This record gives sequence, C-alpha cells and structure tokens, in this order.
Amino acid sequence: MANFKFVQNKKCEYFPCHTVADESKFNCLFCYCPLYMLGEECGGNFKYTHGIKDCSNCIITHMKDTGYDFVQQKMLTVIDIVQNEYLDKHRDEEKVNIK
Repeated sequence: MANFKFVQNKKCEYFPCHTVADESKFNCLFCYCPLYMLGEECGGNFKYTHGIKDCSNCIITHMKDTGYDFVQQKMLTVIDIVQNEYLDKHRDEEKVNIK
C-alpha cells in the first residue's frame, strides 16, 4: 500500500472516531469526509435527522485497503457536478471529459 493512502493519528483524542473491529486498519487520512457535500449520493452509511446528515455510522472512507480508492472514484462525481455548474453559467465553453 502506498504511504499516501493510509495514515493513523493514534494520539488524536478522537481516535478512532468511529467504532471499528480492528483499529490497526482505521485510516485517518479523510478525517473530515470529502464526500459529505454529495449528500445522499456519497455512497456511505449515513442518516438524516431533521435535515442534518449524520455520518457517525460510516467507516467507508476510513477503511485501510479501500477507503482511498473509494474517495478518488467519488471525486470524479464531484468534479462532474462542479464542471456542470460552471458550464451552466458559461455556455460558450465546451465540456471536456476527464474520465
């Protein structure tokens, strides 16, 4: 596994911030989930209460062997959303496929 895909901060007062079976595989790289803004399309285990997204039961981005790749794949969705919003405002430009 590449070093940039996994990091742990066992000195963090919140480590681990989610309940997991094996703390040695808990990845702190995405301490704040970069997919939160995708709402219901994030792909994680969340619930909404009074319109507030609760991700406390989600560990998908914290999984040692798959979390990084999951986030990278979902970032293509983020890029697509941002690109479409931009192009809606700038109709003189063409969409470029980055996938």
